[in-house]
Amino acid sequence: MLRLENINKSFHEKKILDHVSLRVERGEIAVMLGKSGVGKSTLLRLLNNLETIDSGSVYLDNKKLDMDTINRGHKIGMVFQEFNLFAHMTVEQNITFVLEKVMKKSKQSAHKTAAELLKHYGLEGKANSLVSGLSGGQKQRLAIARTLALKPQIICMDEPTSALDPLLTTHVAKTIQELSDEGYIILIATHDTALLEKLNCTIYLMDAGKIVESATSMEFSKKRDAYPVLDSFIKGKK
Repeated sequence: MLRLENINKSFHEKKILDHVSLRVERGEIAVMLGKSGVGKSTLLRLLNNLETIDSGSVYLDNKKLDMDTINRGHKIGMVFQEFNLFAHMTVEQNITFVLEKVMKKSKQSAHKTAAELLKHYGLEGKANSLVSGLSGGQKQRLAIARTLALKPQIICMDEPTSALDPLLTTHVAKTIQELSDEGYIILIATHDTALLEKLNCTIYLMDAGKIVESATSMEFSKKRDAYPVLDSFIKGKK
């Protein structure tokens, strides 16, 4: 279980995250929903030590995590909105490079892992292609595969469907649900309310750096009027 307690973050005296606390069980999808600038992406960046936490604590299975060294253990992986793939490398090299340089795997081991992941995500035929020739959906799948190569326990996804059409959004949602079924802890930052309809998740609506309302997708679908703020936000996005 991932537990966040009273996470605070400010930039230039502007409060970005204001005492954010939540729990995410293994196999659970937590969706941080909200308009741009409410702090949802910042929360994911803090978990990946891309920004520093001003105050608050992060626990995994009741053990406090040292955020200064979190990247060394590869417990948390990040799939970026813009994918952050190595455009000058092949699809396969995007995975093997990370395994060899970061995990210190042998070339043989790295290639074996890459081949398995590319096959799983339907990219085996693109192994020797440059990333620049991939579609948006293929880049998304490669970004996920590269993250999984490091064997994280927690996967963070920043706006995973922002550049995708509705059909590809459905495919990405299916992939996310499969990762959940495999036991990963998943945190998603998004403003895409259509994604919620395709996931079994817990929704955390954020505004001004705070979680203002939360509900499981099942609870919300059954009784929307019990969550007026969340309902209003989703209606406003349609």
